[in-house]
Amino acid sequence: MSKMSTDLVRHAMNGPTMGTGWSALFFARPGFDTAPVRAALQAAVDEVDAQMSTWNPDSDLMRLNAAPVGAWVAVPDRLRAVLRLAVEIGRASGGAFDIGMGDAVTAWGFGPDAATSEGISTAMRIDRVPAHDALEIEAGSGLVRKTSPAALDLNGIAKGYGVDRLAETLVAHGFGNALVGIDGEMRALGFRPDGQGWTIAVEAPEPGRRAPHSILALHDAAVATSGDYRHWVEVGGRRLSHTMDPTRGAPLIASPASVTVVARSCAEADAWATALMVLGPEAGAALARRHGLDALFLVRAEDGSARGVGGGRLFGNGSGEMPENR
Repeated sequence: MSKMSTDLVRHAMNGPTMGTGWSALFFARPGFDTAPVRAALQAAVDEVDAQMSTWNPDSDLMRLNAAPVGAWVAVPDRLRAVLRLAVEIGRASGGAFDIGMGDAVTAWGFGPDAATSEGISTAMRIDRVPAHDALEIEAGSGLVRKTSPAALDLNGIAKGYGVDRLAETLVAHGFGNALVGIDGEMRALGFRPDGQGWTIAVEAPEPGRRAPHSILALHDAAVATSGDYRHWVEVGGRRLSHTMDPTRGAPLIASPASVTVVARSCAEADAWATALMVLGPEAGAALARRHGLDALFLVRAEDGSARGVGGGRLFGNGSGEMPENR
C-alpha cells in the first residue's frame, strides 16, 4: 500500500431518504472539512425525493399525476430525465418495466394507503396503456403530458437515480474514488485506496435475514437488485411480491427470488432489475443478452436454496463472482 493511501482518512456518511437511508464512503486528506460534503449529499437526495416521491402529495411527480390527460405540465429537468429514461427502458423491455403502475401499487397496499378490494379490481383492468405510450416528453421545453390516463410511480428507478446523484455530488467535490448507495442499490467510483475494486455483497434472498449470496468487486459501475423477500403482501395464505406484473395489474405470481443487474448508472441498473424480475429467468436472460446487460437471477430450489442463473460477461457462469478488473 502506498504512503499516499495510508495518509488518507476514511469517511463514512449516511442520512435519511425515501423511507430508508443513503450512505457514502470515501477517503480524504487529514483535516478535510466534511460538513459541506455531507450537506450537499443530503440536499441531492432531498431534491430527488421532493421531485419523485409518491408519498408526498406536493411532489412534482404527483403534480403531474393530478394533471388532466392532455394538459402540458412543466417539470424539473431531473424529473424529466428520469421519465425519459424510464420510457426508454419501458419500450426496450416490451413493457416489463412500466412506471404507469401507480394505481396497482397503491391498490395492493404498497403505497401510502391500505389495500382495498375495489382498488384491486380497478387496477387489474386489461385496458391499461403502458407509460411509454401514455407519456409525451417535449425535448428542450421542460413540458410533459399524459396522452392516456396513467398513475406514475418511479419507485423502480428513483432510488437508483438518487444513488447517481450522490455519485455526481462527490465528483463535484473532487472525489473520483468512492462508494455510494441507497438501500442496497450501489455505485462505485474509481477504486479503493489500495487500488482494488469496491467490495459489494449480493444478498441471499432470505426474508428477515441479511446474508451475502455472493461478492462483487466493482469500479466505475453500478449495481441494483430487485427481489421478492423484503416487501410483500399475503393474500389467501400466499405471499406476493411488491413487484407488479404490468399485464395483470397485480403482484407477480411466479418470479425469481431476485435479479441483480450491473450497469453504467444506478438508475439503469435499478430499472432493468425490475424489468428482468417481471420477465423471469428465461425471457429475462434472453433480453439481457440482447441488450448486453450483466444480470444474475437467483432462483429458489425446492429445498429453499438459491441457484444462480447468470447472463453477460460478468455473470455468464451464474456464480455471481465478478472479476476484480471490472
